[in-house]
Amino acid sequence: MKEYDLVIVGGGISGASLLYTVANFTDVDRVALVEKEDEIAAINSHHTNNSQTLHFGDIETNYTLEKAESVKEGAEMVAGYLEANDPERELHSKRSKMVLAAGDEEVASLERRYHEEGFGDLFPKLEAIGREEIAEIEPKVVEGRDPDEDLLALQTPDGYTVDYGRLATAFVEDVRDDDGVDVHTGTAVTEISDEDDGFVLDTDEGHFEADATVVAAGSHSLQIAQQMGYGEHLSLLPVAGSFFVADEGLLNGKVYTLQMKKLPFAAVHGDAEVHDGDLTRFGPTAKVVPALERGRLSTVPDFLDVFGLSPSSVLSYGNILADRVLFPYVVKNLLYDLPAVGPRAFLPHVQKVVPTVELDDIERADGYGGVRPQIVDTRTKSLDMGEATITGDGIIFNVTPSPGASTCLKNARRDARRVLEFLDGDYDFDVGAFEDATIGNFPRAESAGTSAPPTDASAPSAAETGEDADPIPADDD
Repeated sequence: MKEYDLVIVGGGISGASLLYTVANFTDVDRVALVEKEDEIAAINSHHTNNSQTLHFGDIETNYTLEKAESVKEGAEMVAGYLEANDPERELHSKRSKMVLAAGDEEVASLERRYHEEGFGDLFPKLEAIGREEIAEIEPKVVEGRDPDEDLLALQTPDGYTVDYGRLATAFVEDVRDDDGVDVHTGTAVTEISDEDDGFVLDTDEGHFEADATVVAAGSHSLQIAQQMGYGEHLSLLPVAGSFFVADEGLLNGKVYTLQMKKLPFAAVHGDAEVHDGDLTRFGPTAKVVPALERGRLSTVPDFLDVFGLSPSSVLSYGNILADRVLFPYVVKNLLYDLPAVGPRAFLPHVQKVVPTVELDDIERADGYGGVRPQIVDTRTKSLDMGEATITGDGIIFNVTPSPGASTCLKNARRDARRVLEFLDGDYDFDVGAFEDATIGNFPRAESAGTSAPPTDASAPSAAETGEDADPIPADDD
């Protein structure tokens, strides 16, 4: 039996960032990462399966100012790491990004957000620009529009397009050869048992013993948690995202449209693909699927396992899908997958970003799109948007849909501190060195200073209090 202080289950961006953090910035002796796929980040973190966006909260108009403040810190950590470690831009691209308002009502809403709600103050590099400036940066966004239509955009140069799969691999490769670090790929965890002095993980490579465990396995995290008696009041609504593409390079950076607060995954954006600036993606579309992984029928039973077929789950799904806003959206998104009807139905959304696009210019992108688990609270019978963390005695379960990749290092900082608490304070975490290596490298606007604000490494920051991934205590089942 292999023995470790910490075992991390899941080799996507969340698990990989925690391995990087623990191995580099704590003195934990023995840590392992266990991934069921043969490669790191082969599922939702793979660059074809997500929006490739580093979310700061500046152009995500469904975010409150408080949410944007929280996400901003996490995104600056990732951006700082990329600035310091990826000068050749193999893991990311740096491009302009903007959120576009068209028409009097949208323009007024965006103006309020920038001037009155505090987003202009929170993001010093964010600028409100009009039609002429938009046309200079993104000519195709203005071309073909009604010249009398009012336009406004909030634009920033901090448009990081990230290959989260390669980033996760970079995190793992950074520490893979360190003493006390083991990486097990192609190794599925079949069961986790809570023993008196830790945990036993049954895998197809044998048994692992761990003093502490963090499960960062996407949708499967809740499945494993429920098998251990945690999170039984939760379920999942798996939403599969897809994209349409145009082979012509229509956009120079990212262009978002205004989000609906009730449907934060609904508004379409267009952007250049991370590794191919001549390929423009539009999306995502979103449809509910009865599986935990896109295109894998083997995960349908896993979904049913989490769903549970309990009356509370059935009533929760009925309540959510009967919503007068959500139901038409779900039905409409089913059309987008139909061969002839889909592109025609989706075209108006594309034209909201690039008006001159015609039907023959776009096609469904084969192989693009993953599953994002939206969390369902069966007690309130409602969707609980965002990330969730279930914390038990010596174990953490992370379910991290968007913006989980953007806040992966911030979440890793939080979880590293929790793990050290599980290990009875026998180890230290050099938070200062961690922040020097990440957020300390983020390029700031001159008016905001040139370095990250000082932090007190002896006290938990906002990240360690768990505001990104709402902690669900073990006795809250």
